[in-house]
Amino acid sequence: MADSGIPRKREEEEEEEDDIVCLDPSFFVDRSYEMTTFTFGSHELRLLCLRAASTDYDLTGQLVWPGITGILCSRFCKRVVLTDHIDEVLEIIKKNVELQSCSENAHAVLTAEKLEWGNSDHINSIIEKHPGGFDVVLGADICFQQSSISYLFDTVERIIRTQAGNCRFILAYVSRAKVMDGLVLKEAEKHGMCVREVDGTRTTISNLEGVIFDITLK
Repeated sequence: MADSGIPRKREEEEEEEDDIVCLDPSFFVDRSYEMTTFTFGSHELRLLCLRAASTDYDLTGQLVWPGITGILCSRFCKRVVLTDHIDEVLEIIKKNVELQSCSENAHAVLTAEKLEWGNSDHINSIIEKHPGGFDVVLGADICFQQSSISYLFDTVERIIRTQAGNCRFILAYVSRAKVMDGLVLKEAEKHGMCVREVDGTRTTISNLEGVIFDITLK
C-alpha cells in the first residue's frame, strides 16, 4: 500500500510551528542607558547612550547615541526637529532633548516627532506643527534597506516642496553596497532632485566609504 504521507506532513507542520517564535518587540530593545559625554571641537554634548550595542542596530534600529546629530546641530540653529519611526528610539531621543533643555549651552528649540518615511499622516503632522518649514533636512547614515529609499525621498520631497524649493537635503551617506549607491541616485533623479557631492567630504568610516551629498530640487 502506498504511503499516504499524512503522518509525515503533520510532522513537517509541527517542525515548522516549532520554528515560529513570537516575541514582543521590547525583547530586543536595550534600555540600559548611561550618561556619556561627546566632544566635537569646542562643543560638548552629554547624552544618554547604550552601554553595549554591537548588534542592537541590526536588531532594532536603535542607535548607540540617539539624537546626537540633531542635538549637535542645535548648537548652530534656532529650531531643530528630531525624528524616528521606532517608539523605543523616540523615547530615548525625547529624554536626550529634555537633557539639552536643562543645559546652559541650550541655544535652540528642540523637539522630537514620530516619522515613518512615506507615512502621510506623520508627514502632514510635522508640516502642520511647523508651518514655517525648514531650511535643511539632515539625514546621517540612514540608508540601510533598499525598500525604504523610495519612501525616504517621497518624504524629503514633500518637506522640501513646502518651502518652494528653498530647502535642501544634506545626506551623510555611507556606502555599504553598490546597488544601494545606485538606488539613492536613481530615486533622487526620479523625485526631480539634483545630487551634488560636497567637496572634501569623501572619507573612510570603519572600512566603508562615506560622503556627504547636498541634494536640492532641480
